[in-house]
Amino acid sequence: MAAPGPLLAADRVRLYLTLVPYLLERGQVTLDEAADEFGVTPNEMRSMVEKLTVIGLPGESGYWQLPQEMFDIDWDLLDQHGMIEITNDVALRRVPRFTAREAAALMAGLQLVAAVPAVADSGLVAGLISKLARGAADAPPDLVVAPTAVSEVQQLVSRALHDGVAVSFRYQAPDAAVTTRTVDPMQILITNGQWYLQGWCHLRRAVRTFHLDRVSDPELTDIEITHADAVTPTSSDQDVSAGKVTIRLPEALVPLLGAFPHEVIDDADGVVTLSMRMGDPRGIKRIAARFGGALEVLDPPSARAATREWATCGLDLYKAPDTPGSELD
Repeated sequence: MAAPGPLLAADRVRLYLTLVPYLLERGQVTLDEAADEFGVTPNEMRSMVEKLTVIGLPGESGYWQLPQEMFDIDWDLLDQHGMIEITNDVALRRVPRFTAREAAALMAGLQLVAAVPAVADSGLVAGLISKLARGAADAPPDLVVAPTAVSEVQQLVSRALHDGVAVSFRYQAPDAAVTTRTVDPMQILITNGQWYLQGWCHLRRAVRTFHLDRVSDPELTDIEITHADAVTPTSSDQDVSAGKVTIRLPEALVPLLGAFPHEVIDDADGVVTLSMRMGDPRGIKRIAARFGGALEVLDPPSARAATREWATCGLDLYKAPDTPGSELD
């Protein structure tokens, strides 16, 4: 058998990356056995093990300064018996723990996921929340977020997906007459807190996406799903009414639109007019609410009306009760 050739720098790096987990798993191992496992000579293996004692966690200045910050081995065992054993593993066995804030953020997301009937019923969310609470460095809040109640429509659509049958319902698309749809459900989408059903529409004979807030009188049918593998359409093909929304806001606030795609129409005196394409133009109300009155919806009229109504409903929540003594000075 040919003797192992000299190790290149890249080879040494790969060996070091696997040497420590190997030694930790084995506990104690002879030089000869380790050398044979890694395809090197016993002398090369000893040299590699010795160099581990100058590898570890960098200190605040970028240098390893304290003994407990570096790997260490049982030198007597190595010198007298040719055995390798790591005695300090630089906290590799330490279990990472979430901070209270990290655990709270994850638990908040899980509680929102609990609004999905199929997920909530499985018990996965409750189990994960319990594990996160136990694994946090500090006790996270008992109540992180109160998820919205799961509606009858959401529950029935989830059941249709689970049972593999079509669902029938009445659908009110924006600015259109009510239609009765029978749909082979494909998936439930949750976008910006809004629920959508994507499936094969028997009326349109194509895949469509339906806003569940516009669904009423849902019923399970005995029709088995036959279009589960249908091609998903682009946004322009879907039943969510697409359209452009024109808005105006101060130029300094444009970056706050973030990932929302927009096109500049006019820019004058520090005020920018933009065009945004949205699945439902009335959804601009949720974006406008983030700007505290600095964003003006110009067009279409349905978007302006929806934004005005949204803002009015919000302001009504702050009105003082019309009772004696309730006025503020």
